[in-house]
Amino acid sequence: MKKHLLSMLCLMVALVMVMTACSSGGNSESSPSASSSDSGSSSGETKLEMWTFNELHKTFYDDMAKRWNEAHSDKKIQLTVNVYPYDDMHNKLLVALQSGTGAPDLADIELNKFPNFLKGEPQLVPLNDIVDPELGNLVKSRLDIYAKDGQYYGIDFHVGAAVIYYNKEILDKAGVNPDEIVTWADYEAAGKKVLDSAGVPMTTLETSDIWSLMPQVAQAPGKDDLQTADGQLNITSPIVSGPLKWQQNLIKSKIAVLTPGGNHHAEEYYGMMNGGGAASVWMPMWYMGRFTDYMPDLKGKIVIKPMPMWNQGEPRSAGMGGTGTAVTKTSKNQEAAKSFLAYAKLSKEGNIEIWKQLGFDPLRSDVWDAPELKESNKFTDYFGPNIFDVLTQVKSEIEGVIINEQTPTISDAFKTSVMTRILLDNEDVDKVLSDTAAQLK
Repeated sequence: MKKHLLSMLCLMVALVMVMTACSSGGNSESSPSASSSDSGSSSGETKLEMWTFNELHKTFYDDMAKRWNEAHSDKKIQLTVNVYPYDDMHNKLLVALQSGTGAPDLADIELNKFPNFLKGEPQLVPLNDIVDPELGNLVKSRLDIYAKDGQYYGIDFHVGAAVIYYNKEILDKAGVNPDEIVTWADYEAAGKKVLDSAGVPMTTLETSDIWSLMPQVAQAPGKDDLQTADGQLNITSPIVSGPLKWQQNLIKSKIAVLTPGGNHHAEEYYGMMNGGGAASVWMPMWYMGRFTDYMPDLKGKIVIKPMPMWNQGEPRSAGMGGTGTAVTKTSKNQEAAKSFLAYAKLSKEGNIEIWKQLGFDPLRSDVWDAPELKESNKFTDYFGPNIFDVLTQVKSEIEGVIINEQTPTISDAFKTSVMTRILLDNEDVDKVLSDTAAQLK
């Protein structure tokens, strides 16, 4: 009997030892919520977990975390950045925030997905306490797109200012000076000269995306674009129909052609443009990277200028695209997360590194003329040393866009139907927009 009891006791001790080993971290892979639940590491560093959908963003954050620790020896962080596929990350984050468990401390949320995270009571932390002290140095319209009820919930990487990229070699052949193109009417007239003299179209227009359309819509004076300032559908307005009629006319006159592949991120388009197939394209500043990476033969030929305006005195740019970085309410280290976010994306050092490492036009306009932004890199080698002179010219003219819960649905309607019906099928603009408005309502 004693022997039996002794055997039972030994077995119980062994089981306790196994359970203790498992609970003390026998698995080397931490759970998704580990960095949110642990307030610090054994070395005294604050653990922070971050999710993103872009490997380049991870590289930037890793570098900024290293810089933060070098500059803040008393507030060191241990940052773990996880990269997930685009849709997987946003879906995973939404579920985690709705359930109240498993979310990281910080997350990159793409502009078109951000409205999903502002529904009801946002499960993101207001960032006004880190934004307000720097607001005078920032392009405010790029913060407003991540705001609700006066609270800022996300901080972008860039302004995303829309500009126009001209192939100066083609313009010179046609005797066109890009500095004399002030209005869109001037642009159309120049396009006619380019077509007649150089035998190539002035530009390409998208049918499966809206990068050709949105800058022209958003640059109209006032707060309205595809929606009104108070969130009402606005697609039948002249603000929208006017640019579409103008674009349709450019196609008819062959001053513009449809974009190969449907959009300005298609391989077919890169090949056509790289071979001198069109004289210009208007896209955001961050599109510079597409030129350097996919259109190498145009190096030294492309000049960047402000977009033409519709009428004298009206805006020449608009902020396009973006990724808002947010702090989650479930984070156990919200103050540390906000401090790091402010350092990475609001500080002068962070904004200079955003340009150096990512090639984005920084959110802080007071660094646009900093000497570091004129240092040689692949962008200055390609476009020349005075890239930010253009942004300085249009600093007060960068219009914002309206982003809310309806934005993804409206955008999809234009990408899948409106642009094709108007530019490819040559349907009546007003009828197409009226039909689409009825469907959306």
